[in-house]
Amino acid sequence: MPKRRILVTSALPNANGSIHLGHLMEHIQTDIWVRFQRLQGNQCIYVCADDTHGTATMLKAQELGVTPEEFIIGIKAEHERDFHDFLISHDNYYSTHSDENQQYSSLIYTRLKDAGQIIVKSVDQLFDPEKNMFLADRFIVGACPKCKTEGQYGDNCEACGATYDATDLINPVSKISGAKPVLKKSTHFFFALSNFSDYLREWTRSGALQEQVANKLAEWLDAGLKDWDISRDAPYFGFEIPGESGKFFYVWLDAPIGYMASFKNYCDGSDDLDFDDFWSVDSECEVHHFIGKDIVNFHALFWPAMLSASGFRTPTKVHAHGFVTVDGLKMSKSRGTFINARTYLDHLNPEYLRYYFAAKLTGSVDDLDINLDDFIQRVNSDLVGKVVNIASRCAGFINKQFDGQLAAQTLNPLIKEVANQRSSISNHYENGDYGKAVREIMAMADGANQFIAEHKPWALIKEDGNREKVQQVCSDGINLFRMIVTYLKPVLPELAKNTEAFLNIDPLDWNSLDITLLDHRINKFESLMVRVDSKTVAAMIDAGRESQELDSKPSTEEADSEGIADDIEFDDFAKVDLRIVRIVNAEHVEGADKLLKLTLDIGSGQRTVFAGIKDAYEPGQLIGKLTVMVANLRARKMKFGMSEGMILAAGSGGKRIYLLEPNDGAKPGMKVT
Repeated sequence: MPKRRILVTSALPNANGSIHLGHLMEHIQTDIWVRFQRLQGNQCIYVCADDTHGTATMLKAQELGVTPEEFIIGIKAEHERDFHDFLISHDNYYSTHSDENQQYSSLIYTRLKDAGQIIVKSVDQLFDPEKNMFLADRFIVGACPKCKTEGQYGDNCEACGATYDATDLINPVSKISGAKPVLKKSTHFFFALSNFSDYLREWTRSGALQEQVANKLAEWLDAGLKDWDISRDAPYFGFEIPGESGKFFYVWLDAPIGYMASFKNYCDGSDDLDFDDFWSVDSECEVHHFIGKDIVNFHALFWPAMLSASGFRTPTKVHAHGFVTVDGLKMSKSRGTFINARTYLDHLNPEYLRYYFAAKLTGSVDDLDINLDDFIQRVNSDLVGKVVNIASRCAGFINKQFDGQLAAQTLNPLIKEVANQRSSISNHYENGDYGKAVREIMAMADGANQFIAEHKPWALIKEDGNREKVQQVCSDGINLFRMIVTYLKPVLPELAKNTEAFLNIDPLDWNSLDITLLDHRINKFESLMVRVDSKTVAAMIDAGRESQELDSKPSTEEADSEGIADDIEFDDFAKVDLRIVRIVNAEHVEGADKLLKLTLDIGSGQRTVFAGIKDAYEPGQLIGKLTVMVANLRARKMKFGMSEGMILAAGSGGKRIYLLEPNDGAKPGMKVT
């Protein structure tokens, strides 16, 4: 039987965007901990899912002309592919839009209701009169009621840090339509979180949280907890509240329940796993959540209170981490440092980033900065110059001089010293102090390289009578390399796999540290890792910028000067989504001869489009005009920025270009049929 039975989760990536460095840091942090537990012989199951529900998903799907269900399927496939290629070892990657999640969300809600912990209140909410919908905080902007800074969202001010209700905003505007919201009453359902203050004061100090986090939450508890609004009004993409027509669970109610749902889905496909073993109140198993510090309140206040009140166990531990910055600054698209997983993978080995994150991760909630020069130096110095260098220095002699055969014995005390550090390394991994583990492992690599340098096998082999000593030195070096890679296996699983093939051994685990390879034949050494070129990193940054040379070639759909383009089927034409838009801004594009940059109100938000109509129109002539655009054209990176569609015009070119202008009565977002 395994020593420990552990369920582990990472925070759920939102279905509205690609996986980026921030997601990767958390999932790599989690994956290292999971792989370490497995190497120890513990049963460690790692589940996650896409966070799919909410207004943003609904609107994005509308914008693309697909159903929310169709939209989230494609995103999930992309996310799974990116995580797989970064060697993230999820046992199950699922979706919050699942039967299991609806089942457990409804079950927990019903139990809370039966326990008297659901309160019904009439609330005033901001309502978009044009879109005929209540507005979530993120879709309302206005001036901060405290510092008066414009353009702030409906829940907090990025300028002064104040928090407030959306109804407190000065001159609020709907981000969806641009209309001025109106106050409208609605019946909402609240979880009575205020009843759990005493319980949470005790739970947050139970050891389930880092001290920094517990201290921060104490401020919330001292200020007094408010009841938590867990409902949203239709239209909303999510689960309808049982027995309440037109009322849906707020996304943050069913998102953490998605951990349970993903695990339940995994259990249903397994013969030896029982959901209740892990989630019952008296469970002896462990549940660990890895999350960012920005969502601590949901995981360390709302979640344990909700679980406790509905008859489920609470997490064993919530591991919170800080944010990712690049070269000391917030990740930025314009600087090319808002790097998506796929952009990185197109240029660099995923294990480089895994190692760099591990080298800087601690058990605290401090932010982690990626310094690109430091990234290059650490990979080249530590992984290539120290670790892999041990194997490359020794394997050549063993392969060429001794037909791949290692020595039959060893008396090297360094091997025992490295094995004796197992307890220290284990503690660092267990506590999330990966940086300390890496420093100690690199000190081992330094010791191994020093041992080889002192004995100089390249010089010894030239002298008669030293063959046995050369074999012994290089065999000891190979064994030290094997032990170092064992310690690094949670961080560098692919290097470990390739090392196992090179050394002709079974998969490495913590018990392997007690074994020394003696009188053992290894395979031919092949390069295990190559140095990072600064030019490759620069190319990745360039690719991360939303800029690309304008492709001057006409598209295959355009008519050439000789006639009409090739025929298309009606189904192809039917895919084109034409929408009325209002030009809210137009400006010249520096360095462009024919382009104007247009900001378009599409009814559900704004789009930026670059249009080749500079010869025909001055920017001032266009502002306020209605025109028609292809709304579902894939966004295109251009030299001057991202173009998110195409406006329709006709004419022979030059000054004879005429925008298609709809008749009176048209409104932004209206579909053209």
